[in-house]
Amino acid sequence: MKKSDIHFSVELDNQNIPDKIYWEATDNPNEGLSDTRAIAISLWDHYHNSTLKIDLWTKDMEVVDMKRFMIEIMSGIADTALSATGDKRMADDIENTCKVLSKRLEEEIKQQNQQQQQ
Repeated sequence: MKKSDIHFSVELDNQNIPDKIYWEATDNPNEGLSDTRAIAISLWDHYHNSTLKIDLWTKDMEVVDMKRFMIEIMSGIADTALSATGDKRMADDIENTCKVLSKRLEEEIKQQNQQQQQ
């Protein structure tokens, strides 16, 4: 049986806020630690029928990038919903929500750019 490991390392500042996040995985083609600005991990706890979550982001993570990250996570969940359950309607609903949020984010970015040019 094949085994794959994923490791995360989080450096915290003196207020316990993530300053740096590193990860490595045995199946990662890039050897050694890679850095990232955000992680979102969800686990299904079958004993309690609930989800356990770990969401971490560094101080360097830009708000607009965090919003993109959340939209992309949701889009991935739509793919997972379809492949894991076959529920196309649920997947489509999630993906349509992502489209709405993406459009809203594009408008927000455009508005911020206009304000910066003034």
